[in-house]
Amino acid sequence: MEIANDPNTLFLILLPILVLQLVLLVVALIDLFKRDVTNGPKWVWLLVIVFINILGPIIYFLWGRTPR
Repeated sequence: MEIANDPNTLFLILLPILVLQLVLLVVALIDLFKRDVTNGPKWVWLLVIVFINILGPIIYFLWGRTPR
């Protein structure tokens, strides 16, 4: 049996990435909805966060938030 073709091995490799994506997505969305003002329209940041995997929430945290 080859390790590369084992579905369980692939799942175990991808699981931390999937968890990271989910955590970043949830935290970014919570932060977006709690803020009154962002750098640009909120609906644009919502699209960036939801549709650009992993990088979308990171982009929002770097450039979308305004200082409180």
